[in-house]
Amino acid sequence: MTVVNRYSRDVLASGWRQAHLTKSEDLILEVGTVVEDAKTGWCGAVVRWENGLVVLEDRNNKRRSFPVGPGFLFDGRPVALKLPPRGPQRAAADPGPMGSGVGRTASGSVAGPAERARTALPSRIYVEGRHDAELVEKVWGDDLRHEGVVVEYLGGVDDLPAIVAEFTPTKGRRLGVLVDHLVPGSKESRIVDQVAAGTGGGFVLVTGHPYIDIWQAVKPQRVGLEAWPQIPRSVEWKKGVCAALGWPHETQADIAAAWQRILRQVRGWSDLERELLTQVEVLIDFVTQDHLARD
Repeated sequence: MTVVNRYSRDVLASGWRQAHLTKSEDLILEVGTVVEDAKTGWCGAVVRWENGLVVLEDRNNKRRSFPVGPGFLFDGRPVALKLPPRGPQRAAADPGPMGSGVGRTASGSVAGPAERARTALPSRIYVEGRHDAELVEKVWGDDLRHEGVVVEYLGGVDDLPAIVAEFTPTKGRRLGVLVDHLVPGSKESRIVDQVAAGTGGGFVLVTGHPYIDIWQAVKPQRVGLEAWPQIPRSVEWKKGVCAALGWPHETQADIAAAWQRILRQVRGWSDLERELLTQVEVLIDFVTQDHLARD
């Protein structure tokens, strides 16, 4: 099983500092351009770019996402990938902001014509937390249905070993898991390690966002804040936030109403923090990589 450690490095930083290489040249993104990720050796043609990520497809039709920027090779030369200048010529490939005039899904992908429901892939994505699952559905739901990926609700990391054992992950039947605030050394991380040691671990990817709660993945400006309030550890975070904002917070119904109030303000990917965007895109790439593009 692969466990993504979000704390050892910034997944969106350039991450490419090799003194023996010459300075990168800028390379404007074009669909079909073949480039190589210098760190992993992944080589593929540019398929699309969105949310600050470029999607490369290799000769076996497998796809992976990488941050736009430096860290690539083109014809053996180091290059930094750059977005094309805004204009009609890029609309079909680069989603641009929501409301740009081109049909978009909430995740920023170009919206295709209406299509028949797809047969679900054997692979699955599990998302810990009901609020987390609702946010993933709102922003990535159209894309997931297009790919045939089903998202399941994970009540807590304690349930993960039993879910993995029952799921029996293998090639073509991958399991991606998004969990809350996965901190090294915690009980949750020990459970993840237990899963990693089990059968089929190579076909399971567990990752998580760095936020105390998924609410923080919504840009605070969407709810009229400069930043999310700092809540003492002795106070339940969601109740503390509601209290700081002057919202009702005494009951679970109050908390649920507060979340729906926040969720209504999310229009699409541009209203979310980059760290969450990256982790969900990584999971989608992981669970679909054994499956050829389908009509």
